[in-house]
Amino acid sequence: MNEISRKMAKLAIEALEDKKAEDIKVIDISEVSVIADYFIIAGGTNRSQIQALADNVDEKLGRAGHPSKQMEGYDTANWILMDFGDVIVHVFDKENRLLYDLERIWRDGQQVDPAEI
Repeated sequence: MNEISRKMAKLAIEALEDKKAEDIKVIDISEVSVIADYFIIAGGTNRSQIQALADNVDEKLGRAGHPSKQMEGYDTANWILMDFGDVIVHVFDKENRLLYDLERIWRDGQQVDPAEI
């Protein structure tokens, strides 16, 4: 685990908290996958909030010198995926978060308390 990805994750969590994201989960996947070090999963209550969450994460990480490599799902805003390289942020509406259940799919990763990042 490198310190840069940890700082990126912390910034993303702070950005999500600033916009009142629901049920933020952090999964350390560095031991089970090469695609990233962290998955951050959060929920929003409506399209506007979900887009605001994504915008805030994108802005905070971009200002810190970590622009997103790719963003998917922004227009529909039922699942926005933001790829920052070592950190991947998922922002879901309630229905799609239950449907895709990334916490279960990535259960081999280690759940990390967002406050401990």
